[in-house]
Amino acid sequence: MGVLSVHPHPLPANNYFYYYSRLDSARNSCRPHLPVLSRGQLRNPLQIRRFSASDATEDGFVVVEDDLHALLQVLPQDLRENLTNEPRRDQLLEVILDLGRRPEARFLGESGGQYLRDKEISLEELKEAQKTVGEFGGDNRAGIGGTLHRISAMRSRKGLVVGLTCRVGRAVSGHVDMVRDLLDYKESILFLGRPGVGKTTVMREIARVLADELHKRVVIVDTSNEIGGDGDIPHGAIGGARRMQVPEPSMQHRVMVEAVENHMPEVVIVDEIGTEAEALACRSIAERGVMLIGTAHGDQLANIIKNPTLSDLVGGVETVTLGDEEARARRSQKSILERKAPPTFPFLIEMRERNYWVTHRTERSVDMLLIGNKPLVEVRRRDDRFKVVVERWKTYDGDGI
Repeated sequence: MGVLSVHPHPLPANNYFYYYSRLDSARNSCRPHLPVLSRGQLRNPLQIRRFSASDATEDGFVVVEDDLHALLQVLPQDLRENLTNEPRRDQLLEVILDLGRRPEARFLGESGGQYLRDKEISLEELKEAQKTVGEFGGDNRAGIGGTLHRISAMRSRKGLVVGLTCRVGRAVSGHVDMVRDLLDYKESILFLGRPGVGKTTVMREIARVLADELHKRVVIVDTSNEIGGDGDIPHGAIGGARRMQVPEPSMQHRVMVEAVENHMPEVVIVDEIGTEAEALACRSIAERGVMLIGTAHGDQLANIIKNPTLSDLVGGVETVTLGDEEARARRSQKSILERKAPPTFPFLIEMRERNYWVTHRTERSVDMLLIGNKPLVEVRRRDDRFKVVVERWKTYDGDGI
């Protein structure tokens, strides 16, 4: 049975974890504190959407800015008008435009989508949308200058764009409350989660908090301009963090190392670690004493352990042959799996849902899983009043090895 932690103030720093729930109405309020934007960051007053406490989303977060009108300019006129009058527009997740199919809108918290009209998307409409967006990068992604929106293309074998995914990007405050205490340890954190669970949004707010509140030198390696938005001037949602853009996705690992060698960061933030070269770059950066905040695709820790490309992020795995006496003492087979090295990321967080996270002390959890046992973890969630509640010493409910 887990222990519910309700400490309004941190426990002593000599504990690796301290646990608390934000219970008082002032410093520890569950309502997120909106970042203060300077006059220079306000590109257009109409782009800033201000909310009162009662306007918080059902997740307990507050939308600071969404620039939705800029994304709607990419769509055909009738779809633009349709979505402008849509009562759920604040929950809009993405718009799908596929050649020869009806356009579809998808909303947060809803399975499936909603067709926006009966007429199918034509090639001319896709070409017009391309003109509005501009040139796509090598990863078939493009953005809209000064916003966090992402446009992704699907191409035919001949290179013709036959589909567009228009993803809404929002600057949201409040996610960082779930891990605010871990940032004080100055140790690297890896976030896992399925697409759409909010990993990039968390990266964006962590960058702001580290730079503006903890006064760290933060550099974001922004491969697809998802964290800092499109354009040469990064979005105000990342605060004072600096942003390095990546010319080609295959060069991400080089830019990561360049960031450390040239710009002396205390923290490097990188989204979507996915190749062996990037995993090795992460280890090189961590060995230089730089804090890393990163994301990788995978639902659970076991996905990373079993992935030969990314397993180095959690220490790697090797087969060890035991002697007869040692095998008998351990009551195990002679060939066993062991962790090869210290993990690059001492903390690993599984983002199961936007408001339900499982936190691992990576070294201990990997060792326990490799011998077939369930590790003890933290469960971080929000209660019915949106307060952050941390339960420690919970038996891990994820998959084993």
